[in-house]
Amino acid sequence: MQPLGVAVIGTGFIGPVHVEAVRRLGHHVVGVLGSTPERGQQAAESWGVPRAYSSLDDLLADLAVQVVHITSPNHLHFEQAKKSLQAGKHVLCEKPLAMTSKETSQLVSIAQHSPVVAAVCYNVRFYPLCLEARERCRDGRVGSVHHVTGSYLQDWLLYNTDFNWRVQAESGGELRAVADIGTHWMDLISFVTGLEIEEVCADLKTVHALRQSQTGSVETFQKTDSKKELKTTLFHPVSTEDYGSILLHFKGGARGAFTVSQVTAGRKNCIRFDIAGADSALAWDSEEPNLLHAGYRQRANECLTRDPALLSDAARPFANYPGGHAEGFPDTFKQLFRAVYEAIADGKTGPIPYPTFLDGHREVLLCEAILRSHRDRCWVSL
Repeated sequence: MQPLGVAVIGTGFIGPVHVEAVRRLGHHVVGVLGSTPERGQQAAESWGVPRAYSSLDDLLADLAVQVVHITSPNHLHFEQAKKSLQAGKHVLCEKPLAMTSKETSQLVSIAQHSPVVAAVCYNVRFYPLCLEARERCRDGRVGSVHHVTGSYLQDWLLYNTDFNWRVQAESGGELRAVADIGTHWMDLISFVTGLEIEEVCADLKTVHALRQSQTGSVETFQKTDSKKELKTTLFHPVSTEDYGSILLHFKGGARGAFTVSQVTAGRKNCIRFDIAGADSALAWDSEEPNLLHAGYRQRANECLTRDPALLSDAARPFANYPGGHAEGFPDTFKQLFRAVYEAIADGKTGPIPYPTFLDGHREVLLCEAILRSHRDRCWVSL
């Protein structure tokens, strides 16, 4: 594969993760666009990127850029993705794809009528043992799925002094925990099991309806000290949820339930699932990502360690280190980008499909249904 020129939009927590993964695949990060020219220049110098763009138009005019990675705040995704597609650039956008299903529907239409590849960054799919779980569901070893349960738990917004643009509805959207991390869980489960969610019933809660901010804001996952006296400049009313539990109905009759929380002390970034099938069960935890548990009724349970020699043919290419050499969060971005960049090179999705704009659209539809369910206190069909 010929190296491609890549531009990254956004200089926050996830921007440098994209830069590192792109470089590990042998492609060139030729420029970065920050929220201001100054922030872009600081990031370019810090990351060793040759160029900081002054504007989106400046970036899109650069003939050295074939692929645009969008890692900016949520409310900017629609316009940046739309203009990038119209400029003929391949796009890999962080979730959510946009703020509303009206916007995501428009992006899907543009992408479907364009020769470029358009992907959404649901990276959790690409943990090797999640790919292995998918193959076990696909080849019949799990049997028909009775139900799926799980959670995605974090603690980075535990205190009312934790403040970030993500908690503000105008920047992040009306849903926060569900949209930010819950969509990862829903995408993963649909990807692994092949089941499609058709109905939801949600209960959400805002733990801190008022949050304090220091001068500026705290970057995602940045260390804070709740006991230290903070120089507070503003109090911010918060309407987005810190916690949510959602019941699910899948097409075909399977049931599900999951919980999201960004106020669970000690859980830094923990996504878990239990899949109960007619013949076996599967369980996985992102804080122990190199283990997959398989449960049985009439024989001993198994614990599979991530080892390319032990994985199915479809999962094996996405585990690049020998057994006992752990692969984790940064590697999922590399493997997702590998699938996307291979599609750019040859127009094929390969054995493991990457998340498309259509997947991103469906996740926004799910978020809208979940919010409506919570507000109306009822089941909502998609």
